[in-house]
Amino acid sequence: MISRRQFLQGALGTTAVFMGAGIYAWQIEPRWVVYEKRPLPISNLPDHLVGTTLVQISDMHISNIASWEYQKQVLQNIQALSPQFVVYTGDFVTYKTAAQYHQLEEMLPYLVKGSMGTAAILGNHDYGHGWAQLDVAANIADMLTNAYIPVLRNQSKTFADLNIIGLDDYWSPAYNPEPILATVDPQQANLVLCHNPDVLDEPVWQGYKGWVLSGHTHGGQVKPPFLPPPILPVKNLTYTAGEFELGNGRFLYINRGLGSILPVRFNVRPEVTIFTLTAV
Repeated sequence: MISRRQFLQGALGTTAVFMGAGIYAWQIEPRWVVYEKRPLPISNLPDHLVGTTLVQISDMHISNIASWEYQKQVLQNIQALSPQFVVYTGDFVTYKTAAQYHQLEEMLPYLVKGSMGTAAILGNHDYGHGWAQLDVAANIADMLTNAYIPVLRNQSKTFADLNIIGLDDYWSPAYNPEPILATVDPQQANLVLCHNPDVLDEPVWQGYKGWVLSGHTHGGQVKPPFLPPPILPVKNLTYTAGEFELGNGRFLYINRGLGSILPVRFNVRPEVTIFTLTAV
């Protein structure tokens, strides 16, 4: 039979474990960024782009809710790599009030630009309340564009022979991918940016073959060991994080994001992805 002393010792030990896990999930892991290094094979990639670096930054979620100041140092670390291409795959802010404009403005000098090209798309949180405030999205896009970060809203732009197609957010009123995807030249080196990976299951791709870079999921943000994350903001619950081969010549990479909506992560460290472009 367990004694009162043993019971109290066990209870204190259990409490200490939970307190330690809570501190880790709140104060340590949300700022413990992984710099993932991966190849990115692209069809028709010109010889002069083989071996160049493309950095994907996603889901910064600048807001009053979760800490984001640490991201300034992360961005300085990325700048030190002198990447040739940098892409941002949405959710620059978690928009609640106009305060997020001022916070984003403070971050703009730190945002990394590629020596050969920089492109961005918007995420659902960049559309404000209900993902439907077109004026909020326009203001954020203007701020980024004025900081020399082109925002592709169902548009494409070619940078040093790499054609980047940017889709507007799946949950926004501006979602309209078919017209721009219909213009993609399969003889070019192409890359699609799409914030929400659920779009990969929609019949909009017009035969596109190649890579799509996404974010949005945060990898679930909290993931029990050896189990899938209990909450994912997608219909297709297999779209957690990392690489997916989708068939029909399409491949998906989901970045876990740099920031957080809520100030907690567990077993899903924030990520910056550093791709090396390779020929197929």
